[in-house]
Amino acid sequence: MAAKNYDQLKKKLTAKPRRWLVTGAAGFIGSNLVETLLRLGQEVTGLDNFSTGKRENLKDLQACAGAKAWKRFRFIEGDITNLATCRKACNKAEFILHQAALASVPRSLAQPLASHGANVDGFVNLLLAARDANVKRIVYASSSAVYGDNPKLPKVEDQLGAPLSPYALTKLVNELYALNFARCYGLESIGLRYFNVFGRRQDPNGAYAAVIPKWIGLLLAGEQCVINGDGSVSRDFCYIENVVQANLLAATTQNKGAENQVYNIACGWRTTLNELYELLRTGLIETRPELKKARPKYAPFRKGDIPHSLANIGKARRLLGYQPAYTIKNGLAETLAWYASQAGN
Repeated sequence: MAAKNYDQLKKKLTAKPRRWLVTGAAGFIGSNLVETLLRLGQEVTGLDNFSTGKRENLKDLQACAGAKAWKRFRFIEGDITNLATCRKACNKAEFILHQAALASVPRSLAQPLASHGANVDGFVNLLLAARDANVKRIVYASSSAVYGDNPKLPKVEDQLGAPLSPYALTKLVNELYALNFARCYGLESIGLRYFNVFGRRQDPNGAYAAVIPKWIGLLLAGEQCVINGDGSVSRDFCYIENVVQANLLAATTQNKGAENQVYNIACGWRTTLNELYELLRTGLIETRPELKKARPKYAPFRKGDIPHSLANIGKARRLLGYQPAYTIKNGLAETLAWYASQAGN
């Protein structure tokens, strides 16, 4: 039923295009959202300052969307920490998909002020601009990091712990601000707590790269992967197409009970880092037979990381009609194929 709901939504959007703003449009999640929206015939404005987003993502996005669809895309290079830029971007937008942020727990521990500026001050600017532009609804990226030191599994939306990093705290503050703007100004919002999203266009490089693209990059380069801890740490990995589905469903739902809520967006399945490494290694063996003998290196646990993550996605299923169409295995198959194709360019 849920997959059917998403299929019906895509048909409705194609028949009646809407106007969207995607912040962080040159980033991993943002560029995938823009691509889907353009394929569905929507009018899209993208905003990015390229602090973590890549110009190469926009070039790839343009090639994937096609010349005709690209004409419906307007790009603004700017920063959400600038209120005037937010006002310009929000002009005429009906829906906002807010992905712009300085993500990563380690980055926030090293640069707490920068994380606060982008993730909190920038978010308040966007809320103000959206309110004043009469935007219908803002869907914003929260994080599973908000569950902090609560050990209970699976994670349920109303059972939080103490944040373990400045990044986690910024996302929790976002949720509180969104709820406050709904109560004070009537600005509709929905928060999506992402659980370890992966897929095409995710940056494999840099000190703060997520584990899946980083390990894929290392394996393709013939280098050794490093597992922090003994490999028993587990995550609920979620393929990008599931996240795109959740954003579109959240933005357009007409279920009044779904508004001004936060939802877990994941698959509801836990994979350890040891298991993940084997999935990636074996997935690449056909084209990289030298990986048959590859083994990881183990290092100390990372400060600020939670030991296990698993989402209860019942609320998103019930109120948004969310149904993850991709498991980690078929999501990784598409992801590995994409990275392999990029390595050959």
